[in-house]
Amino acid sequence: MSTQPTIPQSLSAHFTDGLQSHVIRYQRCNACGHAQTLARYACQRCGSEKLDWHDSAGLATVRARTVVSRAPSDEFRALAPYTLVIVELDEGPRLMGHADAQVDIGQRVRAEFFEHHHRTLLRFDGLA
Repeated sequence: MSTQPTIPQSLSAHFTDGLQSHVIRYQRCNACGHAQTLARYACQRCGSEKLDWHDSAGLATVRARTVVSRAPSDEFRALAPYTLVIVELDEGPRLMGHADAQVDIGQRVRAEFFEHHHRTLLRFDGLA
């Protein structure tokens, strides 16, 4: 009897699947409580391998901002110029995403999602 080999799921699959479902997912360490958005096999802070995935509420504060005038590839040329931000999610981790041009450092934002070239990308819009 032949069985199909198990194809391992990529480390970032929880995050990218979450984006497709319009949810930001992050890892939290069960040992020290550290939260991280870049998928890893171990905690960045303490090295523990006991990590669980959680869903973010999508609320954040802008920590850095830049305007990209020259797109890094043909894929993003249609979006240029565009604003990128690094935000700190209320749950603790930081990540980068697109933003409304009026968003500024220190501003509270909410995650939104948009489709571009068959991928779901993050966009942060200011809270009223």
